[in-house]
Amino acid sequence: MSFHDQLAFALPEAPPTPVQTAAREAARQLLDVGLIYHEPGVENYPRGREILERFPHAERREVHSHWMIPGLHGNEGSTDSWVQIKRTVLVLGVRKSFPLRENGRSSDFVASGAANGCSMACAYCYVPRRKGFANPITTFVNIEAIQRAIARHAARLPRRRPESSQVDPELWVYEIGENGDCSADALLSDNVRDLVAMFRLLPNAKATFATKFVNRDLLAYDPQRKTRLRFSLMPPRMSRLVDVRTSPIEERIAAVNDFVAAGYEVHLNFSPVILYEGWHADYEALCEQVDDTLDDAAKAQVAAEIIMLTHNEGLHEVNLRWHPQAEAHLWRPEWQEAKISNTGGENVRYRHGFKGRLLAELRAIMARRMPYCRVRYAF
Repeated sequence: MSFHDQLAFALPEAPPTPVQTAAREAARQLLDVGLIYHEPGVENYPRGREILERFPHAERREVHSHWMIPGLHGNEGSTDSWVQIKRTVLVLGVRKSFPLRENGRSSDFVASGAANGCSMACAYCYVPRRKGFANPITTFVNIEAIQRAIARHAARLPRRRPESSQVDPELWVYEIGENGDCSADALLSDNVRDLVAMFRLLPNAKATFATKFVNRDLLAYDPQRKTRLRFSLMPPRMSRLVDVRTSPIEERIAAVNDFVAAGYEVHLNFSPVILYEGWHADYEALCEQVDDTLDDAAKAQVAAEIIMLTHNEGLHEVNLRWHPQAEAHLWRPEWQEAKISNTGGENVRYRHGFKGRLLAELRAIMARRMPYCRVRYAF
């Protein structure tokens, strides 16, 4: 049986449960695709045809490249319809290159994504910087080529990592959702399901992705502990302001036990940590809520990462146009300094020393309220 035959065999179909049916109805509020930009030839791929058939009434516009769409990417005017674009526009492309790069924080490697962009609209998100302004989901239809690239890379690695690291004690970990949210991507196609199935078959690797959307369809994917899902958390008061179009924090926390029971490794992603008046008390309450909600099985496997806010002057200018209320908390020059990112971007972060004290205070809160939850890394 070939590798892709094994993948197909590994994807059992099951009728949706009442909970999944309700979740799908809620998902329709997140995505209501009415316009599809697509590269030439996407209909020649099975995944491309499947997606087009899901949205038979959507208008279709052929474009030369998913990177350069006139009127969409780089269009300053799109700030006036930011949320509408994310809800109603979809881009379909064919991935041309399949780079994998080393990471060492939340994963060992960042894989070539099966999508980029997002239907959600978090005010601090760096993804709009990539294509400019309201960046909806771009889904790649050549999922088999993406799978092959990851599988070839993993095949060149030892069957077990030579020594344990903060990423994982045994397996090599691949980030599959760096520039988007896989839980939302899964509303559009089976790309995420295919990737989860592939990692079930790779003996030396597991997948990981962070999410702010509770998609209960993923509970049927049977990951067999080979996919690590990281639920992003922050105090609900701040989340309601900056986490636009995401699942409520309470819903994300409540979902942890179910995803662990369904075979996922579930970690917590305290990201981004945003400084504001009263943040100490809010994080105390957040950690207490996590502790009250997680069952013994979830607590036995949970770990966390902490990522302090970084921001960008270009995004600051954009946010002033579409969400100035959130920007008042994200752009705080009195607390921030310039920073060059690992990829060469010019950002701002909380000042050195000051940031270290904030991290120490948050870790102390977590140690008091969630002593079983180790912090894998913090920066």
